[in-house]
Amino acid sequence: MSGISLQGLAERRSGPAGLAVPPRDRLALAAAVVVPLAVTSLLAPFRTDLANTNMALILVVVVVTVAANGHRGAGALAALSSAVWFDFFLTRPYERFTITSGGDITTAVLLLAVGLAVSQLAARARHLKVVTVTDAEQLARIHGTAKLAQSTPSADAVVEHVRAELIDVLQLAGCRFEYGSLLGHPPQLGQDGQIITVRGGWDLERQGWPSGEVELRATGKGHYYGRFLLRPGDGVVVPLRARLVAATLAGQAGAALADAGMGALREG
Repeated sequence: MSGISLQGLAERRSGPAGLAVPPRDRLALAAAVVVPLAVTSLLAPFRTDLANTNMALILVVVVVTVAANGHRGAGALAALSSAVWFDFFLTRPYERFTITSGGDITTAVLLLAVGLAVSQLAARARHLKVVTVTDAEQLARIHGTAKLAQSTPSADAVVEHVRAELIDVLQLAGCRFEYGSLLGHPPQLGQDGQIITVRGGWDLERQGWPSGEVELRATGKGHYYGRFLLRPGDGVVVPLRARLVAATLAGQAGAALADAGMGALREG
């Protein structure tokens, strides 16, 4: 098996120079290179006693562990690293990147293929778990706001509750509520979770939040009752699902203000 530049793959996974890589991702990439090396080194003294297929299965477990605790790139890198060090330490001639046995070649290729496949499955399973937990938390926010709106006669209490929830769900530096005013033309977070400015659409994922405050309107029964003015945190852009939850929460505040008979303006 020919030599593979693991460092080059790790650099490509990290992205262009100057882009910050989260500490968890850096740790996963480091583990993807170091752990297979360490495991194959530990297996080397037993390579004449253990079947190569059994040692390959041990390395598959290593790949799954790295992928489940990291990401797809780390899992793929762990699969490549495992195949390389399996060749170097566990196949004849030992400690050379050469395989002479047809059976060992098949085992090495299967190790790489299976490792890549299970790394994708493990990373996907972890992602689904995170999505499920996140969605459950967001649903709890909406349910909690609806329960408060039913139990309190104070629309202001609902507005304050939503203001605090928005800071949390959007990871804001700050948020304030402005009753019945449409002064100025700040960027607006719409019901679809997208940003609209006076110049048109704004690519939030690519450009980040616009500078200054962002407006999120509170409407109920077709009327405008006020707006939350969001002050985004530095460099924090939450996923679309979180922004949709924020829009729903603002709508709940608007509905509470409408039910309380607060003064309203027609949306323009």
